[in-house]
Amino acid sequence: MARLIYSTIASLDGYVADEEGNFDWAAPDEQLHQYVNDLERSVGTYLYGRRMYEVMSYWETAETAPAGSAASTVTQDFASVWQAADKVVYSHTLEQVHTARTRLERQFQPDAVRRLKESAAADISVGGPGLAAAALSSGLVDECNLFLVPAVVGGGTKAFSDGLRLGLELREEFRFSNGAVHLRYVCR
Repeated sequence: MARLIYSTIASLDGYVADEEGNFDWAAPDEQLHQYVNDLERSVGTYLYGRRMYEVMSYWETAETAPAGSAASTVTQDFASVWQAADKVVYSHTLEQVHTARTRLERQFQPDAVRRLKESAAADISVGGPGLAAAALSSGLVDECNLFLVPAVVGGGTKAFSDGLRLGLELREEFRFSNGAVHLRYVCR
């Protein structure tokens, strides 16, 4: 059975975006980005809400950046990893998807995700705190990868929703040279 993994980059005070919706303060450096790339290689399917899909769809054309652009080898590598995976987008408002290997679902259905986990040959990643909250509260998430960056933003979109209760067991930690920390937890 495939694992369902929630991965997120957050501020030390637990936000994935600040009060204006910005997350530029969380941009990974090359070391952290390479580490994320290596973790993401096991993912065969990404589950996204509309907003996260709109952010991540950048990677559909990132590899085709013009010669001499600022795109580095590590970002080109992530583009390849992302493009190779299937994507499921959950949205009531999105008219259509515009990336390859992507399907649109109108509603998150826990039983359908359970069946996907049972039949998938590779891991599944849930992206975005709103969709992750639905998956976490349904008991579907097996693992949480938290990347905490050395920033405090004071408010915004939380990595974990209010009222959510989880039992977690720390399995791995890694410190990056820029002060960020990776914490890998399994859900109990």
